[in-house]
Amino acid sequence: MLLSQKFDLEFPSLNRNINENKLVYLDSAATTLLPKRVANRVYEYSLNHRSNVHRSSHTLAAESTLLLEETRDLLKDFLNASSSKEIIFTKGTTESINLVAYSLAISNFFNDGDEILLNSLEHHANFVPWQQIGKNFNINTKVFKNKDGIFNESEYLNNINKKTRLVAITAHSNVTGQIIDIKDLIKKIKNINEKTLILIDAAQYVPHHEINLKELNADFVAFSGHKMLAPGGIGILWGKKKILNDMNPFLFGGEMIDQVDYEDTSFNILPYKFEAGTPNMEGVSGLNEAIKIINEIGFDLISNHISDITQYAINKLNKLDFIELYGPKDSSQFGIISFNLKNIHPHDVSHLLNDLTGIAIRSGHHCAQLIMKDIGIQSSCRASFYIYNDKNDVDKLYNGLMKVWEWLK
Repeated sequence: MLLSQKFDLEFPSLNRNINENKLVYLDSAATTLLPKRVANRVYEYSLNHRSNVHRSSHTLAAESTLLLEETRDLLKDFLNASSSKEIIFTKGTTESINLVAYSLAISNFFNDGDEILLNSLEHHANFVPWQQIGKNFNINTKVFKNKDGIFNESEYLNNINKKTRLVAITAHSNVTGQIIDIKDLIKKIKNINEKTLILIDAAQYVPHHEINLKELNADFVAFSGHKMLAPGGIGILWGKKKILNDMNPFLFGGEMIDQVDYEDTSFNILPYKFEAGTPNMEGVSGLNEAIKIINEIGFDLISNHISDITQYAINKLNKLDFIELYGPKDSSQFGIISFNLKNIHPHDVSHLLNDLTGIAIRSGHHCAQLIMKDIGIQSSCRASFYIYNDKNDVDKLYNGLMKVWEWLK
């Protein structure tokens, strides 16, 4: 039985037929499907409670404000954060990382000689913002390159020194599926330089694995709702309260204001000083419900379920002699299988899988061109799994790839 069926979760998209084939959705690393329960929660909020927050005293405004702050408290518990004031709502992981990068830069957190350590594993959202502030604010950036696209902790740690002011690193590669032991890594980085700030891109990690922020000792963690059963356009930034208090906002406007005068402006308290403008309350309502679903299922079940599918997929696809798989191909690879068919462009594979079999995968560079350079390719196919997938979907992918190979070889 599918894990989603066990918990009576309906995903209407999976009832669709694509060219007379039932949809098999293997693109959850990009965006998960939306459960009907989440869609219903958004619908109910939009029709009955829609209003702006923290601005009016009428009933609808009070209900919206209560939902926003209840969701913030829910996230505090979900992440085991110390305070709900450390939880900031954003549009997604990309905005969260840009917020940290530019706020730190304009707040003079970087001194002459400081270095930012980046990683070629990163999604562009956790590379380009740091690269650009390095250029624009004259901050040194170093990039750790990964041999064959596989992260090696001991080699990476050789790049940490007394100049390392910030480290930005993913917890889970969106190309190879490799899980990084961020708890161990953070401890070792802090042992080398306790002043190093550490930002974790947890967009791929949070949907499947529990994060305990009180134990992790990261300084910032960013992730998105659309990769964990919630609507698009809602994301989370968590940061340590002391650091957030010392940072200046880089988005200005409504809600994040304390007092405005002709000469200057003072800003609101945490977390509101980083939440300029009207929040995406439909996204907040959906995220609220999505977190409740994940809590009901539990991370142990989710992680074990997806790990089993991943290892089954690695073993199954490895039997096809016309396919090259990328990644560690061991227990550290989780939820994601990237591959290419020999001498066939991944876009052709993706199109034919869709047209001939109804299987949806991703093709391209996955917003991670540097790891493609490490591997020695320009792009790849990518299959990724979530709670509505099972081993039967892997079997369908296996058979679909054989059909595509017969068409194109």
